[in-house]
Amino acid sequence: MIQFYAPEIESTGVLPEAESGHCCRVLRMKEGDHIFVTDGRGHRYECEILEAHPKHTAVEILTREAISPWWGFRLELCVAPPKNADRMEWLVEKAVEIGVDRIILMKCARSERKALRTDRLEKIAVSAMNQSLKTFRTVIEGAVPFKDIVSEGFDGFRCLGYCDDAYPLRSFAREYHGGNVRILIGPEGDFTPEEVAMAVSNGYIPVTFGGSRLRLETAALYAAVAAHVVGDNAALTNS
Repeated sequence: MIQFYAPEIESTGVLPEAESGHCCRVLRMKEGDHIFVTDGRGHRYECEILEAHPKHTAVEILTREAISPWWGFRLELCVAPPKNADRMEWLVEKAVEIGVDRIILMKCARSERKALRTDRLEKIAVSAMNQSLKTFRTVIEGAVPFKDIVSEGFDGFRCLGYCDDAYPLRSFAREYHGGNVRILIGPEGDFTPEEVAMAVSNGYIPVTFGGSRLRLETAALYAAVAAHVVGDNAALTNS
């Protein structure tokens, strides 16, 4: 199955320029071929190509299917971007493939990089969504201050990865029992004691992700995978 992203496919019947180019120039698809398109809001359409144009491929919608995220709970990753932008791009690609509802680029006191181009990350997220055949586009938000994130309400399990022993550290896999989850991953220099205290006062639990010290993108991906393992099992048990 080959999937494309066209948020306005129902109203326009046309693939965006980037998707049209991939469809016609790269994949060499032509009139009469069938493709699948998602609007990024939970729908997948089977379409027939009417006009194979590298800038505006026109299609006819044949079927429409509503597809909910298979993980059945909300998963949010809040990450302080690493100094090397390539590592954040890698994380976004892999996290979207695994299944994440929201990725927030977090500004912390010790952040090496205060901001990243979200437009570049959004393109990577769309490509990963299509590759993994998801129908919901992962929301990416940039340059959000740490204090704004921890003070924002969230209905679910809230935690932050932490390496110090100032607080009793608990295993994420043991503390999380399923349901909505928001995970905070700090910068290379870790969260400051003041940030951890602020998070704890807002209901966040300091946790570890195993016995190894991990790079921040590794910790974020580990957390996403662990959340799916625990959350998926809990959803199956309760279904």
